[in-house]
Amino acid sequence: MSFDVPDDLYYLESHEWIDPDTGRVGISDFAQDELGDVVFVELPGEGDDFDQDESFGVVESIKAVSDIYAPVSGTVTDVNEDLADQPELVNEDPFGDGWLVELDFDDADLEDLLTADDYQDQVA
Repeated sequence: MSFDVPDDLYYLESHEWIDPDTGRVGISDFAQDELGDVVFVELPGEGDDFDQDESFGVVESIKAVSDIYAPVSGTVTDVNEDLADQPELVNEDPFGDGWLVELDFDDADLEDLLTADDYQDQVA
C-alpha cells in the first residue's frame, strides 16, 4: 500500500509531521490509516509550551487512543478548532484541513527529524 508523504515536511518516527515554513503539525497519512476512523481529537491551548517528543494531545479512533507528540520544542500559536466538530478531517485530509496545531519553534530541532525519504523507508 502506498501512502502520501509530502517531500517538504519533516517527520517523527511516531508519525507526526511538521511543515518547517508554517510550524503546522499533524499526523501522517500512514498514521491516520492505521488508526481508522478518528472520532475525537484532544489538543492543547494557544500559548502552551512543549518539548520535542513530549505528548501534547490525543487522537481517539474506533480502534485505539494514541498520544500525539511534538516534533519540535515550541509554543502553540494556533489550534485547528474545526477538529472539535469534525475529527474526521484528520482522516480525510491529514496534510490539509486535518492539521492539528501550529508551533513557534527553533529550526535546530528539525535536525532530529526524518526527511520524507527516511520516513517513507520506515513505513514501507
